[in-house]
Amino acid sequence: MGEAVPAPWRMVGLPGGKHPLPKLDIVSLDGERVLRIAGDKSYGSVVHDLSPVVPGPGSLLRWRWRLDQALLLTDLTRKDGDDSPLKVCVMFDLPLEKLGLVERSIMRIARSRTADFVPAATICYIWDHLLPVGTELPNVYSPRLHYVVMDSGEKKLRQWVKHERDVTADFLRAFGRETDVVPPVVGVLVGADSDNTASTSLGYVGDVTFTATPKP
Repeated sequence: MGEAVPAPWRMVGLPGGKHPLPKLDIVSLDGERVLRIAGDKSYGSVVHDLSPVVPGPGSLLRWRWRLDQALLLTDLTRKDGDDSPLKVCVMFDLPLEKLGLVERSIMRIARSRTADFVPAATICYIWDHLLPVGTELPNVYSPRLHYVVMDSGEKKLRQWVKHERDVTADFLRAFGRETDVVPPVVGVLVGADSDNTASTSLGYVGDVTFTATPKP
């Protein structure tokens, strides 16, 4: 039996509870306390809000994760395959005036439907089953979300894998067509979704850290 995820992390799902939340709790694994994420036809995450901080050059997001049960039916190029068993995301407060008129209107509607802040730019680092490592692509539902595939397939199943990303460089590559100024980071998200493929998954995440200004 796991423990509830402690504050300041908070649980977030789809507006209106359209799909159940995955099971997100703190467990002991390999002698350390980590976040367990068990998906079952579900969608949800835990979010750590941050005081807006502008990332400098070389700002780093670090984490480690382990996938024990993969999602076999994912295809991020299709709406019915848009799921991931593990994702670690960075949310940016991109000003709406940087968006085109249509996307600006869509964002305002999205924000009106939930009490949770909906960022205008998010980068999600994911573990996918189909696409090769290094693939980058926009979410099929919204270009406001950009994927980066960090691990793929089942070769590293049940192994801890460490990652480190330069979020400033990743933001400019994903959203540089809209702005050459990196907006403030306002939160980090960890979660999974398996609602579109109606599947189950199991993974673990630990040691998530964000360093806005790298040490010399």
